[in-house]
Amino acid sequence: MAEQYFNIAVLTGLLAITIRLAAPIILAAVANLIPALAGIVDMSTEGVMAIGALTGFLIAHQTGSLWLGILISGFAGLIFSLLSSLLIVVLKMRHSVAGIGENIFAAGISFYIYRLIIGSSGGDIPHIELFKRVNLPLLSDIPLVGVFFSQHLLTYLILLFVVLIWVLLFKTKFGLILRATGEEPRSVDTKGINVSLVHFSALSVAGLFYGIAGSFLPLVSSGIYVPGMIAGRGWIAVTLVVFGSYRPFPIAIGALFFGFLMAIQLQAQAIGMNIPHQLLLALPFSATIFALLFRKDTNKNEPDHIGKPYFRE
Repeated sequence: MAEQYFNIAVLTGLLAITIRLAAPIILAAVANLIPALAGIVDMSTEGVMAIGALTGFLIAHQTGSLWLGILISGFAGLIFSLLSSLLIVVLKMRHSVAGIGENIFAAGISFYIYRLIIGSSGGDIPHIELFKRVNLPLLSDIPLVGVFFSQHLLTYLILLFVVLIWVLLFKTKFGLILRATGEEPRSVDTKGINVSLVHFSALSVAGLFYGIAGSFLPLVSSGIYVPGMIAGRGWIAVTLVVFGSYRPFPIAIGALFFGFLMAIQLQAQAIGMNIPHQLLLALPFSATIFALLFRKDTNKNEPDHIGKPYFRE
């Protein structure tokens, strides 16, 4: 009985699904770290990912170019992030209120555009061709471990993105200014650096990558778009910033953990394990909550000024 659930084929499939499900969450969560270190709790991730998913799918479906879909989805995320800048940076609105409002607006506008362009006739859902897998020579042939080297090109780029963001945030002058703004914006202001511009830049860069993360789902994972397909991944990304103690690599590991739990849920249903599917669906989200409850050092690297509007004297 155990061999049915724990053989090399099942484990290989489990790892492959884990990486595919975790990749967009890694991108969104590490992108969310950028405004977080600047002192902004950006809760718009879910909504911007929804905009990116719809935009990427529509562009790819109309033009046949997946890369153009990725590019335009990032641009759409960047444009939508201007709303965050308006509410948080200009109007000094509470970050949580602004984020929730943006998510509601994004959910409504994306559903409206979907109905307007694709329609609601109930017919066949439009499909697009997915990105092809890129197998790294020799490495992809290794049993079980080889699945890490047989991924879509966008997945490899997302893993590279984690390293680049670490370099940007902790090895460059821009990263130093960003982190100093999150710790003590008034000191940054006295140095002649525009705090609002730093916040605007952080939100814009994050919005760009939220959009790309959203487009990953229709362009890499499914080949279709359905309203609500983000399904809480944006909220998980926000949570993972805290879970990962505001550091890129722990955040990425946390996203892999969440992807693994989602993969277990899907794999368990596929091989017919006798477990209620409602329990399986709740597993990733409940496990994330428990992980946050029992992790002791989540606030270790939290910026002192996070979530607080900055008013220049």
